[in-house]
Amino acid sequence: MNKMPLYLDSASTTPVDPRVIEAMLPYFSEIFGNASSNHIYGKQAKNAIEVAREQVARLINADNKEIIFTSGATESINLAIKGFVEANVDKGNHIITVKTEHKAVLSTCEYLETKGFEVTYLDVDENGLVLLDELTSAITNTTLLIAVMYVNNEIGVIQPISEIGKIARNHNICFFCDATQAVGKINVDVEIDYIDMLCFSGHKLNGPKGIGVLYKKNNLELIPLFHGGGQENGLRGGTYNTPLIVGLGKACEIITHEIDENISNLLEKRNELENYYEKNNVGLVNFKHVKRAPHILSITLNEMEADEFLMLKAKDFTASTGSACNSSVISESHVLLALKKKKNNIRISF
Repeated sequence: MNKMPLYLDSASTTPVDPRVIEAMLPYFSEIFGNASSNHIYGKQAKNAIEVAREQVARLINADNKEIIFTSGATESINLAIKGFVEANVDKGNHIITVKTEHKAVLSTCEYLETKGFEVTYLDVDENGLVLLDELTSAITNTTLLIAVMYVNNEIGVIQPISEIGKIARNHNICFFCDATQAVGKINVDVEIDYIDMLCFSGHKLNGPKGIGVLYKKNNLELIPLFHGGGQENGLRGGTYNTPLIVGLGKACEIITHEIDENISNLLEKRNELENYYEKNNVGLVNFKHVKRAPHILSITLNEMEADEFLMLKAKDFTASTGSACNSSVISESHVLLALKKKKNNIRISF
């Protein structure tokens, strides 16, 4: 068999840690009960879910009761944004977000515009960062929600989350943060950052696919997306996916103990590649003078477009162009368009 290329697209997905697989295995065939059942089989599964809930909560400094398990960040985003504004429509109809957010946030906001909600899409500066003065100026007496991602999934810059959280808190506005590219890569604390709701996915941090988290402060009301058996305090009906929940919990437990070492290793890899690309005049490293997550490296190539470069290097390594692929139609990245960047950017991620 041909040797597989080096995998440098971890911002897209990650392999499952062997320790996570080991933790999950018994819940497929041995501890298989329905966690909503009252007998011993169900209680075993329910106990495992509550352990996982505690493991997740500890990683982001939340209360166990504030953790809701979902199928992934996309569902969490929809539940957070739709659920909150629909539950609080009597208090206002205005949402503030950013043009460089993940498509799941932007598409949800676009949908809500068709239902009569107003949305302000903020510009970013040349480094992809929100301008706090513009955010403050966009707030009106009908603003219900501010939605800003922690780490941009294409370029890796870290937004001034605690400052945004303070602004939202001072104006009595709910602050939702998509932290899918932050949790597990940098230290995230929902209390320090004044975050009211936050989401992330298991498969971005060496956990399984198909499982995610919505953190929601206890005092917030949401309208559920799914109605059913009343699981997750009535916010997500449906049978618990115990193996995946256990796997996510184990991944979070591992990160809690190993994150400082992981950050150091990620920075070492990133710095090594930065030096290589610049020393060999392949491309320019972007955003070096602002805070970046340690696992994402954005490079502007010197002499060719990104697709051409990655095709040329396909046998050596896999990476991303930053383009969005929707329904098999590749379109230019909305993030790069907002930054007025050309098509010669690549994203390398560890």
